Amino acid sequence: MDFNIKTMAEYAAEGKSPEVLFWVGCAGSFDDRAKKITKAFCKILNKIGVEFAVLGQEESCTGDPAKRAGNEFVFQMMALTNIEVLNAYEVKKIVTACPHCFNTLKNEYPSLGGHYEVVHHTQFLKTLMEEGRLKIEGGAFKGKKITFHDPCYLGRANNEYEAPRILLEKLDAELVEMKRCKTNGLCCGAGGAQMFKEPEKGNKDINIERTEEALSFQPKVIATGCPFCNTMMTDGVKHFNKNEEVVVKDIVELLAEAEDL
Repeated sequence: MDFNIKTMAEYAAEGKSPEVLFWVGCAGSFDDRAKKITKAFCKILNKIGVEFAVLGQEESCTGDPAKRAGNEFVFQMMALTNIEVLNAYEVKKIVTACPHCFNTLKNEYPSLGGHYEVVHHTQFLKTLMEEGRLKIEGGAFKGKKITFHDPCYLGRANNEYEAPRILLEKLDAELVEMKRCKTNGLCCGAGGAQMFKEPEKGNKDINIERTEEALSFQPKVIATGCPFCNTMMTDGVKHFNKNEEVVVKDIVELLAEAEDL
């Protein structure tokens, strides 16, 4: 990227605090596909002049996979380490593009001493739009059919359904809802640490079932708001050999494309 992203340590050395801490997450840091989501989000924030920072090498996993897999001890060790770092920098507001990080930081950390305002990147961008700081021109997607897959940890776990859809509506696309959406949404199959293991034997993998439902509407784009969902839906599209016709993209990538970033 043609701009530098400052760390919290750099801000602290200057005696300043950023508007928000961007919690990148494991996927956004290490997964080549999810890195594109990270870059798209940073480009948007940089363009509209939002002062944000990352922890850099001081950030570690929130502990979500360990907790969901049943290892509470490892989760608390990881969480307490992160909380120590966050509290040392007196972090007040955190934004993340991963609903798993979002849910854990928001709902699991307070009982361990980590009290922060935590927002998902779609919520943050919606607020910036309402404040007039972010303006979206969606001509590039005019008339294209988009369907949105609700991430479980954003939707059913935290009751956020509107922010992603409000952003998508700004793209002037044709937004079609799957039969199972919002409170009735179907998981992509990666939640609860299932991302890191092979599925149990059954008639059909969950991501295949979900992708089949999405493809029945013949969309040009399957929009996601979670790096895990992105992986599972992309694998599903490849399973049906539709990757030439249908793209799977995070909402923030669509916004960055609309702004030609």
